Amino acid sequence: MIALLQRVSQARVDIAGETVGQIGAGLLVLVCAEPADTEAVAQKLLAKILKLRIFADEAGKMNRSVQDEGGGLLIVSQFTLAADTSGGNRPGFTGAAPPALGEALYDRFVGLARAQHPQVATGRFGADMQVHLVNDGPVTIPMRMH
Repeated sequence: MIALLQRVSQARVDIAGETVGQIGAGLLVLVCAEPADTEAVAQKLLAKILKLRIFADEAGKMNRSVQDEGGGLLIVSQFTLAADTSGGNRPGFTGAAPPALGEALYDRFVGLARAQHPQVATGRFGADMQVHLVNDGPVTIPMRMH
């Protein structure tokens, strides 16, 4: 699975002018399933995200996790994270899981997150979403788990 984390002071997802998910301070997690991914990979990625120390401590050093901070997670599906730009000018997306598998793994990832973290909001798989965020830092971390 591929994830792109953005530390935010606030973030929300709108669909057709309606806000479907929002958080205050925390992490915006853009996530993409790949064809060989499993629930075990989703669990491993989530565990890393929840413990990743990218929030400032009292000394201003990145020493605290989203769990330490009590921050929210806004989880948004984003198959374009698997873009292949190596040939030509139009990206290819064959590296992303097929839609049915991608949706199943996204739903499982969200379910695992909700079971392990108190504040989880989401977008909607496959929807045309507008993501609004205030990137804090800015801090943006790419991740990939196999």
